[in-house]
Amino acid sequence: MDIKQLWLNVQDLWGALDEHPLLHSSLGLLVLLVVALLLGRVARYLILHAVKLLGRQPPLHWLNDLRHNKVFHRLAQMTPSLVIQFGLYLVPDLSKTATLFIGNVALAFTILFMTLAVSALLNALLDIYARTEHARTRSIKGYVQLAKMVLFVFAAIIIVATLIDRSPLLLLSGLGAMSAVILLVYKDTLLSFVASVQLTSNDMLRVGDWIEMPQVGADGDVVDITLHTVKVQNFDKTIVSIPTWRLMSESFKNWRGMQAS
Repeated sequence: MDIKQLWLNVQDLWGALDEHPLLHSSLGLLVLLVVALLLGRVARYLILHAVKLLGRQPPLHWLNDLRHNKVFHRLAQMTPSLVIQFGLYLVPDLSKTATLFIGNVALAFTILFMTLAVSALLNALLDIYARTEHARTRSIKGYVQLAKMVLFVFAAIIIVATLIDRSPLLLLSGLGAMSAVILLVYKDTLLSFVASVQLTSNDMLRVGDWIEMPQVGADGDVVDITLHTVKVQNFDKTIVSIPTWRLMSESFKNWRGMQAS
């Protein structure tokens, strides 16, 4: 079979599909999906390969932190959903309802991967900060955890609003009516955040401080300060996790002054 005959056969097949709109649109969606996945693979390879090469240069070593935390991996994952969003209108015989539904689902995936990319970026910034001198005395892990929590809450609201094709403000107004329930559910988180801010801003506690809190069995060095807990390593290498808010509501002894003298 020569090329001309093959081309005529393809034209005949495509013309026959015009008589079956559902099959026509389904085939178009399948082609769009395959193209989107292929472009996603290509984008992932090109982005990660380029970042790996750039990260070898000393001034751009910070790119390695972004790569290890999969920031660029998450950004590359947005490619298929973006291709579907912009290529959806090229699919023939696709109804407005199907176009709207598939477009909203693709947009929801785009928002999801964008949120994961921002979350990974916050993790990378935390790793970069951990190598600085300030990280030895001032922990920002609690602030990063709170920022990620707020990020995911707002992202979830926007994704749900996108899927049901409603304004996010409508869902936010509903959350306003449930504010009492939300405050009850996140009571410990809010208390821990306020306590974490007070502890760090007043320099009451640092990583490396030796503290004593007999009521919880803590007598050792502070090894980690997060949004919800402070981890203390006792002299016998046991780890005690103390809720952050308890360090503000109850007394504890800090031996930093003796260590510094």
